[in-house]
Amino acid sequence: MREISFSEATLEAMSEEMERDSSVFVLGEDIARQGGIFGQFKGLPQKFGTERVLDTPISETSIVGAAVGAALAGMRPVADMHFADFIGVCMDEVFNQMAKVRFMFGGQCKVPMVLRAPDGIIRSAAAQHSQSVEAWFMHIPGVKVVIPSNPADAKGLLKAAIRSDDPVLYFEHKVLFPMKGPVPDGDHIVPIGKANVSRAGKDVTIVSYSLMMHRALEAAEKLATEGVQAEVIDLRTISPIDKETIFESVRKTKRLVIVHEAVKQGGVGAEISALVAEEMIDWLDAPIRRIGAPFVPVPFSPPLEQLVKISADNIVKTVKEICR
Repeated sequence: MREISFSEATLEAMSEEMERDSSVFVLGEDIARQGGIFGQFKGLPQKFGTERVLDTPISETSIVGAAVGAALAGMRPVADMHFADFIGVCMDEVFNQMAKVRFMFGGQCKVPMVLRAPDGIIRSAAAQHSQSVEAWFMHIPGVKVVIPSNPADAKGLLKAAIRSDDPVLYFEHKVLFPMKGPVPDGDHIVPIGKANVSRAGKDVTIVSYSLMMHRALEAAEKLATEGVQAEVIDLRTISPIDKETIFESVRKTKRLVIVHEAVKQGGVGAEISALVAEEMIDWLDAPIRRIGAPFVPVPFSPPLEQLVKISADNIVKTVKEICR
């Protein structure tokens, strides 16, 4: 199996879907001129033309509004947000239009669109360009939320998102774009709503997604040298959540740790903790533990930025505490 980068995997997904379906097109800032700031659209304008790869004004409201309208008219737009932080500008279009229209029209229409949103902490990008805002959208009925952690899932989930008849928010961590990994040839699709057991274990379940999956797997390697076998689950999708995969693991390990780069308060970890506490409390031998960032904006200062990042050692320490 060949190895390509996360960015190349998403580019491959876009190219294949645009070839397969002429209703798929891309819009966003600096897409045609620059190929996207992380190279994730490079070459698409030359291959498909600027009628299907559209540069837009610097207006998130117009980008998402145009995408919603195009989806309602029968197209399959993929809109790029440049940075996930900027979704705040167009929240009405996201949670009042994109998410609700199909329901308000009694299912007589569909909104097959994807909103790509690069997120996460990278190289002192500071408070307005470093956020992980995925938990906002778990609270909005009508949208699916996917967050791949590796190139294979990046390709497979993006292709699944483009083919979905419901709107999908596709978060992609900026640090992951250059990372390489094996990606299957052919029409590789990863189903939305299905988690993956990335590492089997019997002593503790670690649930994560996106960049933090790599920290979780690093932690599992370190724990294994000390005799603790961690099972690591990659959510891949946070709405809907594949709770059955989590429950099955908790039945085996009796312990649960949830890890995300986003702030701990009100995050994905809180929702998963509540689900397990409501339905699996009798299976637990230790309190559920959540690992997330402190409740502060991401600092610009490199030393301060390090203080809000989650490390593999943070995870190891927490796991040891609940395994005693």
